[in-house]
Amino acid sequence: MRVTNSMYYDSIYATNNQKLTNELFDVNKQIASGLKIEYASDDVTTFTNTMRLDNELTTLGQVKSSTENGSKVSSQSDAVLNDFTTSLDRTQTLLLQAANGAQSDTSLDAIANELRGLEDHFKNLANTSINGQYIFSGSATGTKPIAADGTYQGNDQALNAITGSNTSQQYNLSGAELFLGEESGQKREITSNTVNRNLFDDSALSSSDSIRDLMGDKDNDTDTVNTNYFYLRGTQSDGTAIKEKIALDDTESIDTLLERIGTAYGNTTDNQVVNVSMNPSGEIVVEDKLSGSSKLDFHMVAAVDYSGGDSANVDNIDDLDDGETKYPPDGDLYVKEILRSDLTPADGAATNIQGLVYDRTQFEKDGFKLSSNAPQIEKDGNAFASPSTKISEVADLSQTNAGTLDGSSLKLTGVNVEGDSYDATINFKSSDNGGSTFTIGGTDYKIYDMGDPRAAVNADDMTYQQLMDVVNMVTTNTLPDDDSAEKYDEAIQTSNYKGKTSLSYDGRIEFQDISGNNSDGTAASISIYDPNSNDFSDGAQASIMTFNANDSLTVRDPKTDFFKSLDEAISAVEQHKTYPDAGSGDARNVGIENSIQMITDLSDHIYRSQSKVGAQSNALDNSLERTTLLETSTISLRSDVIDTDLAEASLRLTQLDNDYQAMLSTVGKVSQLSLVNYL
Repeated sequence: MRVTNSMYYDSIYATNNQKLTNELFDVNKQIASGLKIEYASDDVTTFTNTMRLDNELTTLGQVKSSTENGSKVSSQSDAVLNDFTTSLDRTQTLLLQAANGAQSDTSLDAIANELRGLEDHFKNLANTSINGQYIFSGSATGTKPIAADGTYQGNDQALNAITGSNTSQQYNLSGAELFLGEESGQKREITSNTVNRNLFDDSALSSSDSIRDLMGDKDNDTDTVNTNYFYLRGTQSDGTAIKEKIALDDTESIDTLLERIGTAYGNTTDNQVVNVSMNPSGEIVVEDKLSGSSKLDFHMVAAVDYSGGDSANVDNIDDLDDGETKYPPDGDLYVKEILRSDLTPADGAATNIQGLVYDRTQFEKDGFKLSSNAPQIEKDGNAFASPSTKISEVADLSQTNAGTLDGSSLKLTGVNVEGDSYDATINFKSSDNGGSTFTIGGTDYKIYDMGDPRAAVNADDMTYQQLMDVVNMVTTNTLPDDDSAEKYDEAIQTSNYKGKTSLSYDGRIEFQDISGNNSDGTAASISIYDPNSNDFSDGAQASIMTFNANDSLTVRDPKTDFFKSLDEAISAVEQHKTYPDAGSGDARNVGIENSIQMITDLSDHIYRSQSKVGAQSNALDNSLERTTLLETSTISLRSDVIDTDLAEASLRLTQLDNDYQAMLSTVGKVSQLSLVNYL
């Protein structure tokens, strides 16, 4: 076969020219763009790896941004808590100065003014914001956490920063945890509020003094030995109610009384569950030796018959109402209030000696709002009750019929929003006994459940919402037209237009009058109590639960209420009270000495909160550092996959150019040779 010129051309130039031209184009494109490929079709493997690394960089960028934002909030929280700690130290110092008995009234007033300034500072710190978002409001970052009255308005939700695939880190500290948090290791401590001194020489009492020194003796004849009766009511740390009448004669010591009180709470020789002591003001202090419970409660009133009779020994505590509380009494029956408050007794309760009534008291009134003062706390754990909480989860089921509310009852008395008195009874009954009802004006009304078909609720299944529905209907005088479920629901709905009954953030029942019947405050009043409260006969049951009481004052508690405790401490200085004193100012004030311990506990709580924030900040910083390293590594890896090595590409371009020039030279020589052959 004869080799033609076209065959030389096709073999040497045409094929190589196309190939070299493409390669030159690709290399120039890589040098111009800095990338190995531009389209997936250029190299599927490189394109796939690049997309995977791009997605990784996007994720790392989001993680980095989220972590940086979280770190800012956490760092700011840490800084604010530093200021909290410093200000609490100053508060502690001022309280210690105020506790100095040498301080004049003018000095105490000056200290109180500085403390109020610190209170405002604490509120400003609590309302710290970043870019208009409050850092202590939980997830409600647009809501100012602390109101002017110190109540918390945010929620308890955590905010989390994304720190990786399926991992996150909390970066906020909600105000619910900071200002209302719970310290499970804390032990509750409570105290009476009536100052007791030796009734013979007005000296300070000690626990080694005699009962006669505490209770006095009208004729000052030590040969006459009187029997003194101490009527004790309260609640153990597990929520079990106690009621006991303690009899001691004049010659026995106060130590014996304190020991008997401890025994009533469950102390034994081998197991001490409470510490019972007397402070320098002669007030009885009860400390829970078990931590984490807010249920411990104490109330006591004492009586002695100086005539040697038995009028101080009663089955119905209201029978002591004829006694005298001022020593020496005009008569022979002397009643000593160990605890006292300014609460109004419920209808039908003892009124001459207010300390007798304990839990038969009216809710406190503030304008159009009525509020109870006893928080509802679940027996299992230490959580505040919610509307869905069952009454049986809070009440003491060891009373009446053990293990059940069936057969128990509560009295509901007071004045409705229209100014008319009411007297109702809430009857807890099992489904087998027809279900629970409430009785008012001689008419029984079923308390309906939400089952299908509707029926009166089983005693142990009744919730706080159902209890509050009854309270709302009775207090607004909006009762069902008949005993049907339909009319029951209608009455609840109508009552809600006149009043709102709810549970506060700290588990207390509140009623808000919205009826419009009065312009200067509600006419209504509410009392809820166990009808057995006043019964001290043998075998009498204690109260299944307490809603409002003139009980002991709380000095220490697992549950924190920062601004409430702070206000109580400042009020103690303003009222010049070293210890609680029901005889002057606010009967419910804890006094300066107890306030010092309260502020110490708040400082410990803030310190632990700050430790948590510090741990969060460290975790976020570590995550940010790790993310930055991963981002750098991924960028480097991506560069290896997709970026062009300019030196290598330039060398390749030179080689291809040389190859191209060589090819052209070869083609030229072949062409010249072919022409000679032709000639």
